[in-house]
Amino acid sequence: MMRIGLLASIVALLLGAPLVLSGHVVGVLTTALIAVLFAMAFNLLSGRAGMLSFGHAAYFAIGGFAVIHAMQAVEKGLLWLPTPLLPLVGGVAGLIGGLCAGYFATLRSGVYFSMVTLALAELLHAIAPNLGSIFGGEVGLTTMRMPWTSFDYGNEVHVYYTVVAWVVLCIGLLYAYNQTLFGRLTVGVREAERRVSFLGYNLHHTKIIVFGVSAMFSGIAGGLLAFTTESINYSILGMGMSASVVLHTFVGGSGVFFGPAVGAFVFALFGSLVSDMTKNWLLYQGILFVGIMMFMGDGLAMLWLRIVNEFKERNWSALKLRALLLPPGLLVAAGVVTLLELTSRILDQQYAAIVSRTKAWPPVSLYGFNWNPTALATWLVPILAIGAGAGLVFLAISRAGREAAPRAALAGEHAR
Repeated sequence: MMRIGLLASIVALLLGAPLVLSGHVVGVLTTALIAVLFAMAFNLLSGRAGMLSFGHAAYFAIGGFAVIHAMQAVEKGLLWLPTPLLPLVGGVAGLIGGLCAGYFATLRSGVYFSMVTLALAELLHAIAPNLGSIFGGEVGLTTMRMPWTSFDYGNEVHVYYTVVAWVVLCIGLLYAYNQTLFGRLTVGVREAERRVSFLGYNLHHTKIIVFGVSAMFSGIAGGLLAFTTESINYSILGMGMSASVVLHTFVGGSGVFFGPAVGAFVFALFGSLVSDMTKNWLLYQGILFVGIMMFMGDGLAMLWLRIVNEFKERNWSALKLRALLLPPGLLVAAGVVTLLELTSRILDQQYAAIVSRTKAWPPVSLYGFNWNPTALATWLVPILAIGAGAGLVFLAISRAGREAAPRAALAGEHAR
């Protein structure tokens, strides 16, 4: 019941967001929701079925290009289709592409499957520039959304609500899929392929269907992107898009149904907000990903579930440790960011040109202060912050370990 209330609250917040947020932020939310759907679709194949695809951007892109062509046909009067239903075209195209590619990819398992999916995606990426009538060449394809009833689609809010409706519907369908017998069979493919075969199921056909369903929802996500931007370029077929969805899925947690949605939403907002502040945002995204994989390997969603369970079980020692680790962790992060930003500004070409011309090292502006690159204090401040934060983290963990040891020994004596 609590989960239903939480989901209803999230949907209510999404519906009410345009009433209080600016048009730019609404556009960012729209992009984030599309990333959420793509990650959820990808996780059906990777997390539920255990088949890690390195080329899933291909079906995302196929859906996007299919919707662009459908929008052009509607604009020219060659096709009648209500504008809100256009992402269906992307879903159908993604399904067809996924079934065709899945037939060959699912002949292999494990890393060989991943390499085949990567090869198929890169093959499509390589030939796309030569198929100008389909992919639009270097400039891509553009079109316009046609009005539908009271939705003129010249307003970002109208686009946003259409995307919200599709994302909520598709996530609901993915959840329903997981509750079916075939959804349980999908997990069986991940856990024990041989057992699925011994039970009488055709393993290859099962994998093809799962691949196709995942590609279908990926195609809808790609269609929503084309619908939102009214343009698309073959560059989304590249490895970058496939890598992003893998990153989103594992950061959020592939073992939790809504985990990929959390990862995609957090990283989409992170990219939009931090990219306006610094040109090093991709570096910070990579550091964040490495940190989460090292210290929270099962993702952000699982971390949240652990904290909730600790509250329910009144595990105050674990909650106290988390609270103690937060301030020094932020101190380490502040030191790392300061060090990287100072280094980045000093290595900038414009700054190097000034140094070459004036034969002097002018101060660097950061956080509203001027930092002298030749002053020892400039570099000591972030280094000391990192060292102090790391030391406090070590002390907190050591103290928690010492406090837990007597409790464990006492529990063992009671057990005997």
